[in-house]
Amino acid sequence: MTSKIPNTSTPVVLPLESVSFSEVLDCIKEKKAKKIFLFHHDEAELLDLFKAKLPVVQAGGGLVTNEKGKTLFIYRKGKWDLPKGKIDRKESIKKGAKREVKEETGVKKLKITGLAGVTYHIFKRNDIYQLKETFWYHMTSTYTGELKPELKEGITKAKWKGPKKTAKALKNSYENIRSLMLELSVTP
Repeated sequence: MTSKIPNTSTPVVLPLESVSFSEVLDCIKEKKAKKIFLFHHDEAELLDLFKAKLPVVQAGGGLVTNEKGKTLFIYRKGKWDLPKGKIDRKESIKKGAKREVKEETGVKKLKITGLAGVTYHIFKRNDIYQLKETFWYHMTSTYTGELKPELKEGITKAKWKGPKKTAKALKNSYENIRSLMLELSVTP
């Protein structure tokens, strides 16, 4: 999404205000475009216009560290990820983020210390594309008990990782997670 038309040789630029999400998908399929620029002149409106194109699912998650400075990861679908999940109806995002971390890992004694960032990704469920808006919170925990991955959610591992193992895990993670942690300078 951009408010400036890119200065590249053959940009694929679509008007964000009037294009449908299915037209964007068609453009990707037909032109085999690796990059598509969704343009609107007002930068402040870009995200809201895009969010109007798809159903939005809000999620909350944690960038959790323990007293040893290790970061909490989960392993699901062949990738290392951070614990997160969908916010329940009438639940605050902060409360939902803490609940999801506890459910997915077994970690208790969670304390939110601030917002780490917000990420977005598109997924398909029941043949409908949706936009997941995930609010990530810095959390700390003094919990030293056993980690319990939520197997019914496809989580096969929950692990505390120091800086070297974090860097290794991020090589097999999602771009949103790598970007979030790089932006926060969490990686070595």
